[in-house]
Amino acid sequence: MTTPARAGQPNGQGVLAGLNSAATTSFYWYLALLACIGGFLFGYDTAVIGSVLDFIPYHLSDFAKGYLVAGASIGAAVGALAAGPLTDRFGRKSLLIADAGIYAVGAILSAVTVNAGMLLASRTLIGLAVGADSAIATAYIAEFAPSSRRGSLSLIQQWMITVGILASYLVALLTLKVAPDAAYGVDWRIILGLGALPAVLAVALRARMPESPRWLMLQGRFADTRKALGQLGIDASEDQIRDTAAQLAARESEKQRKTQWTPGVKRALIVVCVFFIFQQITGINVPFYYGPQLLGGFFQASNSAVDAAVAGIETAAILGAINVIATYFGFRYIDRAGRRLLAIGGYAGMAVFILVAAVGVAFLTGAPKITVVMVGFAFFITSFAIGVGGTGWLIQGEVFPTAVRGRAAAIGASADWLANFVIILVFPALTTAFGLGWVMVLFAVLSVLAIVFVARFLPETKGLPLEDVVAVFERHTTTAASRS
Repeated sequence: MTTPARAGQPNGQGVLAGLNSAATTSFYWYLALLACIGGFLFGYDTAVIGSVLDFIPYHLSDFAKGYLVAGASIGAAVGALAAGPLTDRFGRKSLLIADAGIYAVGAILSAVTVNAGMLLASRTLIGLAVGADSAIATAYIAEFAPSSRRGSLSLIQQWMITVGILASYLVALLTLKVAPDAAYGVDWRIILGLGALPAVLAVALRARMPESPRWLMLQGRFADTRKALGQLGIDASEDQIRDTAAQLAARESEKQRKTQWTPGVKRALIVVCVFFIFQQITGINVPFYYGPQLLGGFFQASNSAVDAAVAGIETAAILGAINVIATYFGFRYIDRAGRRLLAIGGYAGMAVFILVAAVGVAFLTGAPKITVVMVGFAFFITSFAIGVGGTGWLIQGEVFPTAVRGRAAAIGASADWLANFVIILVFPALTTAFGLGWVMVLFAVLSVLAIVFVARFLPETKGLPLEDVVAVFERHTTTAASRS
C-alpha cells in the first residue's frame, strides 16, 4: 500500500511526514535486519577469538595475544572514523556493501593465515569493516524508520550483536565437539572463517537495498529519492520532493546557521560519546571476551585443554542465550517506555547484579559460588540488554541532522570501540592488582555514575520525527546557556 505525500505536511517536512507516519511493513523489518548484519558480524568477531585463542599454534607475545582479543577494536575505531565522511559523501548503501565485502575478505584471510603477522593483519582488517558498519547501520535505519517504530527497528542492531555472540559460541562448541583432535589444526580456522558466510550474503542482499531517501534528498537527487520512497511504500512526485527539500532548506536558513555543527549538535555528540563510553567501561564485554577463561574452571571435568575450553564456551553460551532473549524486551519496550527510563533502569540493574556476582567471587566457594556468580552475571547481562545496549545504538542514529549524521555517528561508534579496547586491555591488569571482586565493585560504581549522567543529560526523544530530535538538543543547549 502506498501513502500519498502532501507538500503541506506539518513542521515543514512535506513527504518526510509520510515517511515518519508510514505503516511498518515487513519490508521495513527486512531492511533493518539487512542493515544490521554488521551487528551480527560485530558480535561474532568480538566473541569468537576467546574460543580459539588457546588453540592458535603460532608463538604470540603477551602484546600479540592482547591484540588478538581487543586489538580489532582499534581497527574498528579507525574504520568508524573513516566511514563517517565517506558515507556522508557517497551514501549509506554503498558503504554498507563495501563494509560487508571487506569483512568477508578479512574472515577468509583469518582462516587461511600462514603466520601470526597475517592473522593480526586479518583481525585488523575485520575490525575496520565492523567499525565502519557500526557507524552506518543505525544512521541508515533512522533515516527511513517511522517515528513510532524507530527505536524498535534500530534495536535490531543490538539484537543482532547478541545473536552473533551466541552464534560464535555455538559454532565453536560444535566444531570442537565434532573434531576435538583437530583443535590445534583446522578447527580454529573453521571457527574464524565461517564469519565470511553472512558477510558474502550481506554483499549480495545489500546491493538491492534502497538508498536513504533523506540522504538522496540532501544531495538533490530527486528522481532517486522518489524511487527510494516508492520502495518504502511512499508515493510522491519529484515536485513534492523538491518542495520538501526547499522547506527543509528554508528552516535551516531561518536559523541562520553558518555550520551544521551547531551547539545542539555538539551537545548531542558529547552525550552519545559519553553514553557509549559508560556502555563499555561498566564491564558488559568482560563475560563475553573472558568468559570462557573466567568460568571454564568452574565446570571442567578434566585437565584437558579442549575440555576446559568447551566447558568455558558452554558457560559463556548460556550467558549469550540470556543476552539474546533479554534484548527482546528492550526491543519491545524502547518505543513505549522511552530511552531515558530504560537506560536508567538498565544501569541500576547492572550495578545491583554485578555486586551480587562480586559477593559470590569474594566470599563463597564450590556450588554456592558458581550459582551466585552465574545468577549475578545473568541478570547483569539482562539489565544491559534491556536498557543499555540498544539505547546507545539508537541515540547514535537519531540525534544528528542528516547532513552530518554519518560523521557524527562515526565519532560516537569510534568512542564506543576505543572504550571497549581500553577496558578489555586493562581488565587482566586490574584483576591482578585488585582481585576480580573489587573490579566488579568498580563496575557497579561506574554504573551508578552512568545513571547520574543519563538523568542529567539525556533528553527523551521517543516518538519524535527525526528532524525534531535535533531541535530537542538545541533547546537543551539554549536552556543550559541561559542558566549559566
